[in-house]
Amino acid sequence: MKNIVSGLLLAASLFTGGAAHALTAEEAKSIAEDAYVFGYSLISVEMSRKVITNVEKPETTRAPMGQFANLREYPTAAFRDVTAPNADTLYSSTFIDVSKEPWIVSWPDMGDRYYVWEFYDAWVPVVFDPGSRTTGQEAQTYAITGPGWSGTLPEGVKEVKVPTSTIWILGRTYSTGTPEDYKEVWALQDQYRLYPLRAWGREYTPPPGKIDPSVDMKRSVRDSVNALDAEGYFQWMNNLMVDNPPAPEDASIVARMVEIGIAPGADFDLSKFEPDVAAAIEAAPKAAWDKIEAYTAQSGTVNQGWLVNLKIGHYGTDYMARAWLSAFGIPANAPKDAVYPIGLADADGEPLDASKHDYVIRFASKDDLPPAEGFWSLTMYDTGYFFVPNALNRYTLSERNDLQTNADGSIDLYLQKENPGPEKESNWLPAPDGGFIPMFRLYWPNETPPSVLDGTWWPPRITKAG
Repeated sequence: MKNIVSGLLLAASLFTGGAAHALTAEEAKSIAEDAYVFGYSLISVEMSRKVITNVEKPETTRAPMGQFANLREYPTAAFRDVTAPNADTLYSSTFIDVSKEPWIVSWPDMGDRYYVWEFYDAWVPVVFDPGSRTTGQEAQTYAITGPGWSGTLPEGVKEVKVPTSTIWILGRTYSTGTPEDYKEVWALQDQYRLYPLRAWGREYTPPPGKIDPSVDMKRSVRDSVNALDAEGYFQWMNNLMVDNPPAPEDASIVARMVEIGIAPGADFDLSKFEPDVAAAIEAAPKAAWDKIEAYTAQSGTVNQGWLVNLKIGHYGTDYMARAWLSAFGIPANAPKDAVYPIGLADADGEPLDASKHDYVIRFASKDDLPPAEGFWSLTMYDTGYFFVPNALNRYTLSERNDLQTNADGSIDLYLQKENPGPEKESNWLPAPDGGFIPMFRLYWPNETPPSVLDGTWWPPRITKAG
């Protein structure tokens, strides 16, 4: 990898105005749009890091670098730090920098509590996913080591080698949401440990965070990323790729990007280009974003009005899938840990709009509910993939809701803006006065039929009520 980066730095240093003049506007447009999509996850992770770590001391959703932000209750409709948040697990989130030394992360015996950790590199793929499904319930300790590190680790510590300096760790610990259960989860979270290797065997007090007043803490990460112009976006990519290099399989697109001055450590300067070429590059962010947004219906398999995307967690060279996930569900679990069917249309093929219709999802019996070893839920989002404010502060339905069963054994879930009444309220998922996006979650989905992983289980159609 060092050789690849060195080669890119050399190519970038040789980049001149003469090379830029050889490009046509159409060629520059194609390269810039592909580069924007390629870098969208890298920029999104870094923007997330800047927002989430921009505090002096740990809070429930934010914490300085190298410290856990332990969510103590489910997020509310005011939560905007990540898109498509869940209200089933309590997050434990942190960013670390392993460019100088490894970091140690550990947790206690989890008893019978379902949990999953995901370690993401700077480009957002999952590089390690310990948890109930993969590594079991016993206490565990890991050392996260960066691309250039070599050395000896303490006895009993397992190494997790990562390809980038920036690592995002997100733990999800299941909770029923009751006050009593929250306290049990808090007791576990209080035993989650994180510290640099140099502090092994010693007391470690993390330094306070430094606040950057230039970071917009109110705007969503996606909106902040999308507000960047081409010059700012591509220069940021160049800076970030120094410590967070592209993967070897990215060689093809990396070679193309050098043609317009995108390479680790390079200066991105639009003034090097002819006006028509510069204009084509400047227009790339808007055109590329339109493609990312339009990719929703192509991001997986659509059946019965539901989209199931199994191209998450691990992306290879599918940069559009990676960019789309970074825009609408950052960060996501690998499919064997969780699958998220997304409702796109009702049984008539029409867009979902609670200002016009009430809707029902009917399961023929309890045996037809989502098959998952961990848990399942159905979450309501607005069209921006954020929670919908409502009088019940209810954002999900699951078996925790003591769902009522019809006389014939079927179970109806009601998706509508108005309360359907006391007899149906337990099965009601409040919708906005307009378009909405329902999303199932199947954590640790069945690997044998019926299974969402092989298409032998699918969510029922969403039908108009009445």
